[in-house]
Amino acid sequence: MATKLDTSVLQHFMSLSQRGKVQAEYVWIGGSGQDLRSKTRTLDAVPSSVADLPVWNFDGSSTGQAPGTDSEVLLRPQRIFADPFRGGDNILVICDCVAPDGTPIPSNTRAPAVEVFDRVKASQPWFGMEQEYTLFEADKVTPFGWPRGGFPAPQGPYYCSAGADVAFGRSVVEAHYRACLYAGVHIAGCNAEVLPGQWEYQVGICEGLEAGDHLWMSRYIMYRVCEAFGVNVSFDPKPIPGDWNGSGCHTNYSTVETRADGGYDAILAQLERLRARHLEHIEMYGKGNERRLTGAHETAPIHRFSYGVANRGASIRIPRSTEASRSGYYEDRRPASNMDPYVVSAKIAKTTLLDE
Repeated sequence: MATKLDTSVLQHFMSLSQRGKVQAEYVWIGGSGQDLRSKTRTLDAVPSSVADLPVWNFDGSSTGQAPGTDSEVLLRPQRIFADPFRGGDNILVICDCVAPDGTPIPSNTRAPAVEVFDRVKASQPWFGMEQEYTLFEADKVTPFGWPRGGFPAPQGPYYCSAGADVAFGRSVVEAHYRACLYAGVHIAGCNAEVLPGQWEYQVGICEGLEAGDHLWMSRYIMYRVCEAFGVNVSFDPKPIPGDWNGSGCHTNYSTVETRADGGYDAILAQLERLRARHLEHIEMYGKGNERRLTGAHETAPIHRFSYGVANRGASIRIPRSTEASRSGYYEDRRPASNMDPYVVSAKIAKTTLLDE
């Protein structure tokens, strides 16, 4: 049985003065490419920008990012968010990881994304990412709200639901939403999803690299909120096998060209470029995605590319509003819930704008 701590005791200590000091939580992606790590350091003053933050380091042999014989990996601060857990002037810092000589380590997917977005600045690529996830009990086996060892009623009443018998875990959802707003994450909304215990929040509109920074930080905040509630969050693309919906991270995308008057032709041209590189994208759209992209449960088959207006069974959905205005955005429904937003956003921009 897990030991329970009385969080009311913590509140006394958290109310103590910091005497002008600032706590900075450095956050980075671990060696699996999906786990998030963090460590805290004290600053003497509130930084005015990331340039004021020192480069730090960690033991990469403990995160799967370096051998024990040469274990030091450097943390390079990249973006600052307000800290919703400590409050005050304290901050969260998205970092990327580099070797002592300054070169990105293999698991650093942010650095290659920087190179892509520097090349396509003129097209102002905008992203909106729909992060689906599933809450689990502390045992990591039982989806939150499900009967232990059994199943709830079939899917149908849970999507965008209200009520104790159909909406499971709303306190986590609301806490996460408010924490993201406080932090400065560009969270746009949330809703209950089709699978009971499954929810979604949306991040965007973000331009270029900003999408990856904000989505990764939103995931870190989710882990911390779940930690406080004693529940677990899963970003697995098919958390429950069988006749249940999986979890995706649908990626909405537009550029100057698609948003301009008559941009529908640019959309169709971009979709043909995506078609030509469909399998390349699938390889980069998340681990275990083959369990989700079956052609059922509002997905397209993994090996076949398609697009259609208002079609949630297609690889790419073109909204009715885009069709009506002959310009706007479209939704790539292929990315899995555990996808790396740096990889996915950069790949979409590279394919559609550089034809590479």
